[in-house]
Amino acid sequence: MKKRLNKIYSEFDKTKLYSVDEGVDIAINSSSAKFEETIDIAINVNVDPKKSEQNVRGKIQLPKSLGKTIKVCVFANADKIDEAKDAGADLVGGDELVEKVQAGFTDFDRCIATPDMMAKVGKLGQVLGPRGLMPNPKLGTVTTNVKKAVEDAKAGELEYKTNGIVIHSGVGKSKFNKEELISNIKFFVETISKDKPSGVKGDFIKSISISPTMGPGIKLDLSSLGI
Repeated sequence: MKKRLNKIYSEFDKTKLYSVDEGVDIAINSSSAKFEETIDIAINVNVDPKKSEQNVRGKIQLPKSLGKTIKVCVFANADKIDEAKDAGADLVGGDELVEKVQAGFTDFDRCIATPDMMAKVGKLGQVLGPRGLMPNPKLGTVTTNVKKAVEDAKAGELEYKTNGIVIHSGVGKSKFNKEELISNIKFFVETISKDKPSGVKGDFIKSISISPTMGPGIKLDLSSLGI
């Protein structure tokens, strides 16, 4: 294993732009940790982070799910509580759940609320906001269709957003085969490309790199992704 990695790193050029095909090969071959590594993507985008209308945020269901178990919390009143539970939500409640979260409880990965609960859930901004858990109608997490929102989250739907001028997300696992990783990467990039804010002039995507959890950052040639 060590000999193989030494060969990879001796031939790896951190300044080179690799095709997505070459980049995925390197990412897979350099995933050598004892745990299952995540293959991450970092997309540098042409936005002004000071302009709120240029903040990019959305949801995506990759062709091949990352398989992560998502714990879903739903704020709802009586008529939607059973719907949320039947859909597989892990935590469901009204006022008592709001109080629990207000006290600091955040042992969940996705937060969904019905519109009639938002006056109360809105007060949880200081707890949910910093963790990116605040329900948002633009993301479909403030909705009357609780069943669909919970099922989408449980199916491995990912949220993405700009952090400054970078969009970062996991796009696969080291156990995925090459075709699955390439498919996920291309789908993610296509989705981000369509999310270009109307106020952005010129090229939207400036650079892309991928990396396994414990491996090198691999710069991709944008032309190999149709950009």
